[in-house]
Amino acid sequence: MTATPGPGTPAAAAAAGPRPCRRSPLAPTEKDRTDANVRMAVTVEEAPWLGWIVAKALMRFAFMVANNLVAIPSYICYVIILQPLRVLDSKRFWYIEGLMYKWLLGMVASWGWYAGYTVMEWGEDIKAIAKDEAVMLVNHQATGDVCTLMMCLQDKGPVVAQMMWLMDHIFKYTNFGIVSLIHGDFFIRQGRAYRDQQLLVLKKHLEHNYRSRDRKWIVLFPEGGFLRKRRETSQAFAKKNNLPFLTHVTLPRFGATNIILKALVARQENGSPAGGDARGLECKSRGLQWIIDTTIAYPKAEPIDIQTWILGYRKPTVTHVHYRIFPIGDVPLETEDLTSWLYQRFIEKEDLLSHFYKTGAFPPPQGQKEAVCREMTLSNMWIFLIQSFAFLSGYLWYHIIQYFYHCLF
Repeated sequence: MTATPGPGTPAAAAAAGPRPCRRSPLAPTEKDRTDANVRMAVTVEEAPWLGWIVAKALMRFAFMVANNLVAIPSYICYVIILQPLRVLDSKRFWYIEGLMYKWLLGMVASWGWYAGYTVMEWGEDIKAIAKDEAVMLVNHQATGDVCTLMMCLQDKGPVVAQMMWLMDHIFKYTNFGIVSLIHGDFFIRQGRAYRDQQLLVLKKHLEHNYRSRDRKWIVLFPEGGFLRKRRETSQAFAKKNNLPFLTHVTLPRFGATNIILKALVARQENGSPAGGDARGLECKSRGLQWIIDTTIAYPKAEPIDIQTWILGYRKPTVTHVHYRIFPIGDVPLETEDLTSWLYQRFIEKEDLLSHFYKTGAFPPPQGQKEAVCREMTLSNMWIFLIQSFAFLSGYLWYHIIQYFYHCLF
């Protein structure tokens, strides 16, 4: 029996485990889109419903603002007060910082969770490699991709606390930018004029921040931008260079991936190759061990953006995430071979997404007749606890700062 996704049944969903999944709605035809435009006019009967949607969106926005006003300053104050620990025991400091970072991302995930935006996971189970070093290669359709990953990685053990994001530099100027800067995420400037310089900066950033802060996973969007913005350019490049014509993804850029692999893959030592079976090795630092090919698919090919995630005006939606794990030993490190390998992964993503949009489900793994999926769940109690901690911390720090202000002035 397939349980209906939703935040109301986390325990039952977790107990259900992998199972054959109901199919997602198919991508709309041109006629469907035309009919939808005809129905855009709001009738008298729909007015109360529309009013409720607007009121709910305003309440959610107000809560999001309040959430940010207490959580982010509290995180910054805790980091400041813990600076002596950073000097005395750097590993413990970054462990505590990572926990707070995970809680902050959990709050963002909860905004979508309570709007009914849930995640169904397909393919290999990445929990098995949660404690190893890995890079996630993700297709990029909209700002909601980041929120989706924030949600579906919450139940993957220490992953969120020890992960590093590579994201567009514009995110540096958002409300979450200061948190990402402290945590050690990397903001990359797009464009040919900045490309070589940014790759050198990325190399230095990894050398100074990755292992010193005990990071394990890196999240990377190799396409270098949203699908809608890069599709035409990618297709023109493909035509010019006799490469496959892609519709649901774009051809990836290999620069950042190349830098990450060269910086983090352990070299051959004592006759033992770094790219072997990481599960069988026991050492302090085994280097990067896995590449996780991650494909995000939205019903009807309609991605969720950050505004929808915050305001919740879209109907409850199940986003589907497919994982495929590659041992680092199977990934070529030479530039030309790596480029071909990356292209092949995104050609496979194109096939996966084409199948999903036609059938409402990802294809089964080779040798199996039916694909199974796992419903990702968040604990309502855990969300309540981290939100309570955030608001109590905000109240505490407000009175502490107010006290010192009156003492000084």
